[in-house]
Amino acid sequence: MNDLASPLTFKDFATDQEVRWCPGCGDYSILKGVQRALADGGSDPAKTVFVSGIGCSSRLPYYINTFGFHTIHGRAPAVATGVKLANPELEVWVVTGDGDGLSIGGNHLLHALRRNINLNILLFNNEIYGLTKGQYSPTSRFGTVSPTSPDGSVDRPLDPATFALGAGATFYARIVDIDQKAMPGLLVEARDHEGASFVEILQNCIVYNKDVFDDVAAKKTAADTQVVCEHGQPLIFGKDRDQGLRLNPQTLKIEAVTIGAEGVTEADILVHDETNETLAHMLVQLKAPTAMGVILRKPAPAFEASYWGARPTERRRKVVELLHTGNILDHR
Repeated sequence: MNDLASPLTFKDFATDQEVRWCPGCGDYSILKGVQRALADGGSDPAKTVFVSGIGCSSRLPYYINTFGFHTIHGRAPAVATGVKLANPELEVWVVTGDGDGLSIGGNHLLHALRRNINLNILLFNNEIYGLTKGQYSPTSRFGTVSPTSPDGSVDRPLDPATFALGAGATFYARIVDIDQKAMPGLLVEARDHEGASFVEILQNCIVYNKDVFDDVAAKKTAADTQVVCEHGQPLIFGKDRDQGLRLNPQTLKIEAVTIGAEGVTEADILVHDETNETLAHMLVQLKAPTAMGVILRKPAPAFEASYWGARPTERRRKVVELLHTGNILDHR
């Protein structure tokens, strides 16, 4: 929380830089959602850092009025880890894409999640390499036609949710880029989580993979294709709120059912428990409807607390002194 004299607005987190993405790009919506989240959550620009890698998503630090690093391909989690360990008081965000974070950066991302470093990781997933002109990415669907897969991709796509949960993430959430009503609040929840938070944002690449998420994100059908996960609430969805998710006792898998049909009642519908890892794995593997919101949130100690707790105060003092002098050679 900031200790400024008056509350900031989202405009206070905008820079004077010209925002340069393709017209209609989903990144514009995400930028606005991030700026609103920073203002709503009371972030202090002087104590906030955005770290990015390479790709369209990684331009974000230029447009956020905080400290920031535009690093190299895939290494944003590693740089952000250094920032957070050196100064745990900072609020550190990582901005990456499906290519940057899950291809060359997969190893770094995995260990940031495994260690549970207190980072807020935003993965913009458009299932394509946008900056380098539309090559297929690790998350591209089977059959995706691109300059590097002219006959259609034959790769089995990597699922960011399964990756994050498998790496031991303690917070995983999913949202669509155009959902401006829910995005700021969701990002504040991610920021307030103790440990690594991982938010997958389904982002539309208007040029190279247009409307790839239309089956999920289209406003006309979203009520029927998305189930919003709220802790302690039944997993009900649908335009008429007559659809729900229940556990099939024979297959031990989640299935969508109609409430009121074939004897199904609301009592049969699963209640979301965001601390239940087994349920989280089931929800992210569900193809229809697509689970949105906070799918997993479980308490666990953040890495930096244990890291510094095991080291003498004198070591910490020297690191802080080094940071403030800026002269590394004097401290060899």
